[in-house]
Order: sequence, then C-alpha cells, then structure tokens
Amino acid sequence: MGKFILRRLGISLIIVFLVSLFAFSLMHILPGDPARLALGEEASEEDVQALREELNLDKPLPVQYWLWIKGLFTGDMGYSIIYNRSVKEMLTEKIPRTLSLGIPSLIISSVLGITFGVLSAIKRGKWIDQLITFLATLGAGTPVFWIGIILMYFFGVKLRILPISGWTSPAVDFTKYVRQALMPVFCLSLHLTASISRQTRANMLDVVNQDYIRTCRANGINERSVIFRHALRNTLIPIITIIALQIRQVIGGSLMVEQVFNIPGIGLMVKQGIMGRDYLVVQSSVLIISLVTTVCNVFVDILYGLVNPQIRKSWG
Repeated sequence: MGKFILRRLGISLIIVFLVSLFAFSLMHILPGDPARLALGEEASEEDVQALREELNLDKPLPVQYWLWIKGLFTGDMGYSIIYNRSVKEMLTEKIPRTLSLGIPSLIISSVLGITFGVLSAIKRGKWIDQLITFLATLGAGTPVFWIGIILMYFFGVKLRILPISGWTSPAVDFTKYVRQALMPVFCLSLHLTASISRQTRANMLDVVNQDYIRTCRANGINERSVIFRHALRNTLIPIITIIALQIRQVIGGSLMVEQVFNIPGIGLMVKQGIMGRDYLVVQSSVLIISLVTTVCNVFVDILYGLVNPQIRKSWG
C-alpha cells in the first residue's frame, strides 16, 4: 500500500507541475500588457516600464516561471496588479469564504444524493421513483444563476426572511452566516445532488438484480442489511468518483453563485484576475485549485481500496 501511495503522489506532483506550466503559459499568451492595463492608457511609458521591471515582466518567460515557482516554495506569491495586495494574503482571505459554501454543499449533496438514489432504486417504477427522477433531471438541467435569482426574489425581496447578498464568517456570527449561506449552499448542492442521485440509482439497479443479492434475500437476511451492507457497498466506487469530480467545483467552480449573491470568494477573484491580466493571482489560484483537487484524487484512490478488497489486493 505504501508503494501505491508513493506512486500516486509522484504522478500527482507531475500533474500539478503540468497544470502550473499550462496556467503560466496561457496567461502570457493572452493579448495585452498587464502593466499598461494596471496603470491605464494615460500613464507614461517610463511608469509602465518601471512596473514591468518590478513585476519581472521584462524578463524571459522561463525566468519568470522560475521566479514564480521559487517564490511559491518560500511563501512569496507576489503582489496583485489589480488589488495592490499580497496574493498570499488574498488567498488566505478568500479561500475560507469559498470553502464555507462548498464544503456544506458537498456534504449535503452527498448524503441526499445517495439517499434519494437508493430510495429511487428500491422503489423502482413507483410514484416516489418517478418524483425523484423528475426532480433530479430538473436539478441537473436548471442553470444555477436562474435558481439563485428566483430564490433571491422570493426569500429576499418578497418574504424578506433571508439576506440576498453578502458573507459573514461563521467564527464571527454563526447565525448570520447560516442565514446568508442558505441560498448559495442550496444552489451549489442542487446540481451535485441530482448528479449523485442519478448515478446511485443507475448503479443500484444493476446491483440489486445480481445473483448474490437474490441469494442474500433467499437466506432470510434483513432487507435493510441487503441494501446498505451488500448492494450499496458495491455501488460506492462510481459514486465516490462522482463526488470526487465535484471537489474542483467546491474550490473553484462556484463563480456563478459568488457572482449572483455577491460573495467575494476565490471564483470572483480569478474572474477579475483574468479580465485584468493579473498574472500572479490567476496562476496561484489555479495552482491551489489543482493541488487540492489532486490531493483529493489521491485520497479517493485510497478509498477505492478500502471499499473494494480486490483493488486493495492489486496494490500488492
């Protein structure tokens, strides 16, 4: 198992390196001068050139990449052109805001998605199966921003029971945080719940018709034990994969929700960085997102072995 984990970690480091190289190259391919965009068209050429030198933009691209990577290892991510602040300070401030919405939505969607999927499968063809399938299809196909606008209109404007924008740290005021996070978390978890529910239902329908499930029932094993101990366990691998694929959305894919509810998280920061050609903000944010996603994928690979003994045996 140790060799397997070390091998996966080695592959993950290569992936993170390639992602960092891709993000760096893509930002420098985009047209426009970041220094000119930061200072404006009225700035003199001397001031623009001075800013280029300060940001190392006058150096060759390989040198710029090396200086950026070297700074990451020393904890220096540079300064934002747009915000005129340390990128490290900005990430430390904005990542918790995104995680405070993404982590609850991931937990809620995982629990509800698996529950609804199992319920839909064991009640196949009945009204509850049809209802869950309809709601899952609706949730998967409805745009997040549209759901957010509808929720803001009814609960924020008409009923006035929830704030329509803003964010408060749960460490500062937990009650206010919950009230502000209810609608964004619902928007984020709706699509995730629908995806997990549909995947769980499809996998459960394949498993419950297997011979060993019929044998368990013929031997008089409790139906709950048959479903949750035997059938569900053999459907967990694709479900875990679906959940793992949503982690990137939790970290960096909540841009639309943050924009609708005016939450200054990492999604909005990346968008503004791209629009303003803020190299260091975009590069560092993409690297952090890819690093978290890669680490989670390694953890998921380990979970595969814990769930399925055959995979654990293949590790040697």
